[in-house]
Amino acid sequence: MPKIMNDVEHEIEIKKSRFITYLHRSENEEEAKSFLKLVKKEHPNARHACTAMIIGSLERSNDDGEPAGTAGRPMLDVLQGMKMQDILAITVRYFGGTLLGKGGLVKAYSSSVKEALKLARLVEVQKVKVFAIEFDYALLGKVDGYFRAKGIEIIDKDYQERVYYEYVGSQEIEADLLELSSGSIQPIFLEEIEKETPISMEE
Repeated sequence: MPKIMNDVEHEIEIKKSRFITYLHRSENEEEAKSFLKLVKKEHPNARHACTAMIIGSLERSNDDGEPAGTAGRPMLDVLQGMKMQDILAITVRYFGGTLLGKGGLVKAYSSSVKEALKLARLVEVQKVKVFAIEFDYALLGKVDGYFRAKGIEIIDKDYQERVYYEYVGSQEIEADLLELSSGSIQPIFLEEIEKETPISMEE
């Protein structure tokens, strides 16, 4: 599921009403609430600060005084449609004097979040396994050649009496490593981590 790498602030104007959207990566609800307080403090004269958040299994939205279902829910629909994760969207509205109607509000709030997301740098978060191996220097060329050919990422190297590598991969290469080392390299599973890979928003 994608997450944003950076905070985003984006403004659109519809019939003289200003809609300022903030996107913030939030790992928990408390952090999201703290960010919302900061935004409200920055806009003391704004009429509304509507929100939508997806944090883990928590999905929540708030219309903050707009007619029910015209602000927070449409914002949340956009986040769900993009399958976003660990994100808080806040749209601050300064009323411009012209009523937009329920349909107009739904379009305005959903558009504000869509436009803001176009500015965000996104990462795909995947769980990957980390393994460790130790081997003699005589095997260094073979091991490096194998890892390069397979495109396997080595995340830590240590050159002491023997060579020590930590890499992101799967158990499937165990047989290959045993074969190229005549049985002397035995991968050891260390941990499972979350790895972030940049993704493009272009369709």
